[in-house]
Amino acid sequence: MGKKRVRMVVAYDGTNYHGWQSQNNGDTIEKQLNNALSELLNEHIEVIGASRTDAGVHALGNIAVFDTESTLPADKISYALNQRLPEDIRIQNSGEVPLDWHPRKCDSRKTYEYRIYYAKFPMPVKRLYSHFTYREMDTELMREAAAYLVGEHDFKSFCRSGAQTQSTVRTIYSAEVERQEAEVVIRICGNGFLYNMVRIIAGTLIEIGQGRLEPAEMKNILEACSREAAGPTAPACGLTLIKYEWY
Repeated sequence: MGKKRVRMVVAYDGTNYHGWQSQNNGDTIEKQLNNALSELLNEHIEVIGASRTDAGVHALGNIAVFDTESTLPADKISYALNQRLPEDIRIQNSGEVPLDWHPRKCDSRKTYEYRIYYAKFPMPVKRLYSHFTYREMDTELMREAAAYLVGEHDFKSFCRSGAQTQSTVRTIYSAEVERQEAEVVIRICGNGFLYNMVRIIAGTLIEIGQGRLEPAEMKNILEACSREAAGPTAPACGLTLIKYEWY
């Protein structure tokens, strides 16, 4: 049969995990997938993820690939694997791809959503999937500021200090802000994101929405290329990787 490469769409609630990437001091999504796949296929498996989401961040459709010599059909692996994974991680589908297909080396776009719950008091059922604030936000001001992010820019101001990366230039295809009843949703689509980038953008937009910064300051923050210029890093719980598309 020979070796084949399998691509999986992975959804997870990141609340109980130290992010995607395997590490020595905590449970991760990657660790759970590697252990379950190795047990299922009776061979050592290490997955490659499209997005290394941070601790506490959720995903509706992250992508993972791995190589195997198993004769189990690629499209059936999702069914078998879901029987071995904890209930907060589920494979949405699986299928075979060419051996040279790599989720971080193909042309792709990722869409993230950041949710902010605005009310007088916190709502317990929202606490794991949104950031709570009791301060009103002006979504028009936030939309005006978000428009400055669209296009190719150096996003160094929106990257965690000390993060190792070859380039801080990224392209944002769309940056939207909308109110959904008691929640404000920030939705950003781009070709890639720096460490903490969406959470720092969210924190900055919250500052603007609550009147502590003017919308036009977003342009100045971008041009500063300094983490100190941007707003705070919003909590991880509000962030979800909604979609990963490749072409």
